[in-house]
Amino acid sequence: MNVLEQQHEQVKKAIVQAVLAAELVTEEQLPEIVLEVPRDKAHGDLATNIAMQLTKIAKRNPRQIAEQLIEHIDYAAASIQSAEIAGPGFINFRFDKSYLHPIINQVLAADNDYGRVELGAGKKVQLEFVSANPTGSLHLGHARGAAVGDALCNVLDFAGYDVTREYYINDAGKQVENLALSLEARYMQQLGKTAELPADGYHGEDIIQFAAELVEREGDRLLSLSSEERFTYLREFGLERELDKIKRDLARFRVHFDVWYSETSLYESGKVEGGLHALKQTGYVYEEEGAVWLNTMPFGDDKNRVLVKNDGSYTYLTPDIAYHHDKYTRGFDELINIWGADHHGYIARVKAAMAALGHDPTQLTVLIAQMVSLFQNGEKVKMSKRTGKAVTMEDLMDEVGVDAIRYFFTMRGIDSHLDFDMDLAISTSNENPVYYVQYAHSRICSIFRQASEQQITLDVQQVDYRKLQTDTEYDLMHKLAEFPTVITEAAQMHAPHRLIRYVYELSSQFHSYYRAERVITEDVDLTIARLALLKAIKITIANVLRLIGVSAPEKM
Repeated sequence: MNVLEQQHEQVKKAIVQAVLAAELVTEEQLPEIVLEVPRDKAHGDLATNIAMQLTKIAKRNPRQIAEQLIEHIDYAAASIQSAEIAGPGFINFRFDKSYLHPIINQVLAADNDYGRVELGAGKKVQLEFVSANPTGSLHLGHARGAAVGDALCNVLDFAGYDVTREYYINDAGKQVENLALSLEARYMQQLGKTAELPADGYHGEDIIQFAAELVEREGDRLLSLSSEERFTYLREFGLERELDKIKRDLARFRVHFDVWYSETSLYESGKVEGGLHALKQTGYVYEEEGAVWLNTMPFGDDKNRVLVKNDGSYTYLTPDIAYHHDKYTRGFDELINIWGADHHGYIARVKAAMAALGHDPTQLTVLIAQMVSLFQNGEKVKMSKRTGKAVTMEDLMDEVGVDAIRYFFTMRGIDSHLDFDMDLAISTSNENPVYYVQYAHSRICSIFRQASEQQITLDVQQVDYRKLQTDTEYDLMHKLAEFPTVITEAAQMHAPHRLIRYVYELSSQFHSYYRAERVITEDVDLTIARLALLKAIKITIANVLRLIGVSAPEKM
């Protein structure tokens, strides 16, 4: 229980004791005591409506009840400085802010682990995200999914869950066939032969580079292979090169996966056939017009879905059902997918299939990553200046850096459209939120360097926190104490953007404090106390930035 939760519990206990001491009602008649933080700080630190709740039971005017409560409450036991009645019978409490002093030592003691909570209690969570087809470069939608997905994994881990990061490799089907045929055409062209790309082929520079690499490595040897052997070789070569590029870009973006799960392996292991067989046992599969259908409407889908087309080939849904069936059998307590904006309609059919197979569809959460629009010089950017083609994740990393992308892409809820201002992202001004937060961290580091030059050292055993008495200092301590709750809420709501809102507010409070107060003063005890507070702020900012995949520089 953190400092704020302890304070709330003490106030509730003091209210209960006051009610009983005033003999307003019996303990059995007491309703649940509700405490709220007033919107206006002028109304105090906490408020309760308990006097109004007791009106009918105590058969008295709520203001009379409030007066009796104030008379009987143990102020010292709950660190209450004052209590006053407002409106029809609200009681507003103001605290002796010294109850916040322990938070600083808690942060300093926990250090990199400050904010950790045991919400998850070791529950196994699998998060599948990015999962781009290995046929080209990662685009901005993939980058947003990578930023939010990785931040969410970090938050869930920090909240006590056992997290597995998974990338589903779509290495089966038409798109991979087109990759191999495109590579074959480019290989032929590199050897001076006439060859046309397939109608749905890939025209990217990477395919040309891979073909040139093949010629350098193999010469014209592949021409002597049968068309089937050559196709198999080129398919594996192309997939390996494309995946290497994806892994390289993701590593640069500070995103790593525990599991790379191949769609092809589903077929080779018989899991696609096995999933289809399992569905047929449920009674929800039927044949119509030569095709095999799944009756998903009883589970909330808007229409039934085809599993096997009348030519005998599978639809996209069939291997996806097998994949998610496999996820459930691996024993995860919760499954989270991050899909692109064009997959929204796909959620109901996958959940319906899982329900048909007897799985709990509420264990599967699908987050939809909305689109990203780039802006530069006030205009929408569609093409990369370097390549003249669509802007890729690699282009954006080259242009603005990883820190800015990870911060900005996590800054809004994933289900909201995001406008990314490239000029703002690289600016060194307070208008740039990532610069503003990182500067708070580096500014504190600078203050500690100054203290070191003056031979001032921080011994946490010798800090007199009574020296911290300004409203801003109490506000900063209160904000530090909120962090574990922010982690809890971000994990529960799958909303890492809450961390960004929090760290921006903490940084803003610090910058205001820095402008208003001197940290290194003639009063040594005051200086030490303020340095302890600043170190706690620095630790907390660094912890948030680490969770969202952004660096915490010591100099800027």
